Amino acid sequence: MLSTTLRSSALAAGPTLRRSLATHTPFYEKDCSSITPPYAQLIGKLEHVRELLNNRPLTLAEKILYSHLNDPEKSLSGGGKIRGESYLQLTPQRVAMQDASAQMALLQFMSAGLSQCAVPTSIHCDHLIQAINGAESDLKRSITSNKEVFDFLESAARKYGIEFWKPGSGIIHQIVLENYAAPGILMLGTDSHTPNAGGLGLLAIGVGGADAVDAMTGTPWELKAPQVVGIHLTGKLSGWATPKDLILHLAGKLTVRGGTGRILEYFGPGVANQSCTGLATVANMGAEVGATTSTFPYTENMRAYLNATGRAPVARAADHAASMGFLNADKGAEYDEVIEINLSELEPTINGPFTPDLATPLSKFGSFVKEQGWKDELSAGLIGSCTNSSYEDMTQVADLAKQAKAAGLVTKVPFLCTPGSEQIRATMERDGITSTLEDVGAVVLANACGPCIGQWKRDDMKDEENAILTSFNRNFKSRNDGNRLTMNFLASPTIVTAMAFSGSLSFNPITDTLTLPSGKPFRFAPPAGQDLPTEGFTQGNTNYYPSPTPEPQPETEIIICADSQRLELLEPFPSHFGNRGLELPPLKVLMRVRGKCTTDHISAAGPWLKYKGHLTNISENLLITAVNDEGGDVNVAFDYDQATGETDTDTIPAVAKRFKARNEPWTLVVDDNYGEGSAREHAALQPRFYGCAMIVARSFARIHETNLKKQGVLPLWFADKNDYSRIGSGDVVQTIGLADLIEGRQNAEVKLKVTKRTGEVFEILTKHTMSEDQLKWLRAGSALNFIRSQLS
Repeated sequence: MLSTTLRSSALAAGPTLRRSLATHTPFYEKDCSSITPPYAQLIGKLEHVRELLNNRPLTLAEKILYSHLNDPEKSLSGGGKIRGESYLQLTPQRVAMQDASAQMALLQFMSAGLSQCAVPTSIHCDHLIQAINGAESDLKRSITSNKEVFDFLESAARKYGIEFWKPGSGIIHQIVLENYAAPGILMLGTDSHTPNAGGLGLLAIGVGGADAVDAMTGTPWELKAPQVVGIHLTGKLSGWATPKDLILHLAGKLTVRGGTGRILEYFGPGVANQSCTGLATVANMGAEVGATTSTFPYTENMRAYLNATGRAPVARAADHAASMGFLNADKGAEYDEVIEINLSELEPTINGPFTPDLATPLSKFGSFVKEQGWKDELSAGLIGSCTNSSYEDMTQVADLAKQAKAAGLVTKVPFLCTPGSEQIRATMERDGITSTLEDVGAVVLANACGPCIGQWKRDDMKDEENAILTSFNRNFKSRNDGNRLTMNFLASPTIVTAMAFSGSLSFNPITDTLTLPSGKPFRFAPPAGQDLPTEGFTQGNTNYYPSPTPEPQPETEIIICADSQRLELLEPFPSHFGNRGLELPPLKVLMRVRGKCTTDHISAAGPWLKYKGHLTNISENLLITAVNDEGGDVNVAFDYDQATGETDTDTIPAVAKRFKARNEPWTLVVDDNYGEGSAREHAALQPRFYGCAMIVARSFARIHETNLKKQGVLPLWFADKNDYSRIGSGDVVQTIGLADLIEGRQNAEVKLKVTKRTGEVFEILTKHTMSEDQLKWLRAGSALNFIRSQLS
């Protein structure tokens, strides 16, 4: 049994770097002038920070954060506790946006009136490509059907000097790792899996579009200083165990809330044994436990990956920074918690269904399936995506495919493979990996997100309970194929591949055999792979790639058709306050949301992705899969003030529209970890669009809470979680003490006066995480309103 121990605090010592012995050399070298971190500047600022902090030892995460402070004195003044308490004003080095979230981010940036971005920024077309038949036809069809959006993004990129990665170039996170990530930097991305880049020893943080606009406009970006959890790795992975199994196991220990407000910082001898892309897999799925991000000390494998991807100048600069102690934790640095994991004891793990933290060791998974009464059948296997599409992943699954082909086996279920980038796809093709997979039944999809985010036109298993096995990162209900009965189990690519040849959920490739056509038993040998290609990466079709560091072309016209159903210019949200004082107006409760409510529940993806740039249209999906706690129905809300001819119940967006039409501001009462999942800011924009002014929760997920603040929605936490059930739909809620908070009075508390539909009146106490600047956003109606007022 795997031993995982936790300690409340521990001391960390950074590793000693040795010269890389990697033999993998690039066949090209990129211009790295815009991606090499300004290490001298960062180290100089960190030295000043050390003086402010009395030279106490720092974790790696602290070093990176504090070296990117806009004003160290302002953020660190007071001498009190920083982690988990202070708000940091930061200056990120870079922003990356995927095509779905970039639409709203750019619409907000355009309204700021600037001529170019303040930091290097990139757009990646990966979310709008639907998987149906295979890479070539899927890509052509998606480019045609999304032409209006792609043209908008490309013209905006040209106007503001943004690097534009065309459809077919690959998934944002793989491209960032291959091209932009550099040890020790702080970057933002408009996707919750932006932390993937942490595999190269940086802090990459997923945010909403409004947060990205902060960096793009040169406005200091605010973050509550996270706690830092140290994850001490010893031992070495062996057999079938992979880095994916490490994070699947950890997700089971921490749960989907265990990383909230925390950075996961891995250290110890087990780190150096992992490939750079393996570490990226671990960092990617840190989002599933709610972590702000994940990071690792600089290793020889990171250096080798930088060299192999044409970034030798970055590697040399990182080597020098590491020699000065910048890229690892100080000896004696203290963590808020330490988790011990011995990699030598780790076994393959399968997580799910319907939540990424339900972890079951492979050795117990067959009995788990039987105990639950599920059919022992697998309906599809899917590998790739941003989480697991590295060269190492693909060579390992190709090894299994070769074993199967030699034995005369083909997959028993549909087997889909998503390359993470054009570079990976082209290198797979050159090295025979693609043909090896296709020979046993695989269909290779476009270099895009595809089924992982619901862009999968699946013709079978309509409204049928079924199980799929994927190497993806997230497995909420209805997420992949739109069928709420599809159970998605998360596993490593090698486990998914092996089980695709069985068609059975209970098959354990480590111990079980398959029956060959001859009747003889066959057992897979543990897969062997290669972290980097011996002949180097090939870039593939470079027509998909942008020109590096393009100059803005201010004369470029950005066209949005007046009758467009895909794009819509944004109107600023009005302030809630006007001339009526600094308490919110009386708010009608729209509904009380029961249980797990992710951003997928609040703003569904899949077919709705096409409306990401049109707030009116996409708001039609508000909370359509959320459960109303008063009755237990999905997508049902009550309207006790309905007009003549209207029913007293309707869909949630329909009732929200009624409230908006009546100019009646409203609030939601929600459960624990509200807004878990992706970084999609539409989950905050849509309720705000319909008139939501406040959401009261048992607890919030980090990114979503910030997105609400950005759009002028007040997030409050119940001081007593039992008060959740005391407020119901149709009740009226008023704030008491918000004015004191906004005006900066010490120790101000916000209470809620609740008037029940029965006439009963009572008050409840709440908590908040609003900073001084965030209160300014609320007062202005949104963060963008406040930024615009400062720029004018």
